[in-house]
Amino acid sequence: MNIRSNTITNKDQLFLLPNDFFDNGRQEYCPECAEMWGIINYFPIIKPSLQIIYTSIEKPRKKLVDMIGYENQNCPTLILSNKSPIYQNCGLLSVNGYNFLNNVRDIGRYYSHRFGTSYPRGA
Repeated sequence: MNIRSNTITNKDQLFLLPNDFFDNGRQEYCPECAEMWGIINYFPIIKPSLQIIYTSIEKPRKKLVDMIGYENQNCPTLILSNKSPIYQNCGLLSVNGYNFLNNVRDIGRYYSHRFGTSYPRGA
């Protein structure tokens, strides 16, 4: 697995949609991003490891596309710093030298390995 990953910062980059955006003719929020905020609030040990980046609902999401490709612009996405540990069986992906997780359940499993947090039910 390539471990170039995020060389811009020593923090993992967590890409989220804003908590309130206009889409489909109405105000909406992203349930998976809200769940991610729940995990961060349940386990405060996680937040200092993160650079949280809000991205637009509109695609393409340029920064994600530039880093991990057009097909990988889901939110939430966690792009690991090059100093972050790698664990097996977390759904870790690698594209263009960046290691990342592209859904809230895999991110939760990763945190259970890294920080000793509870394992997400059903994952």
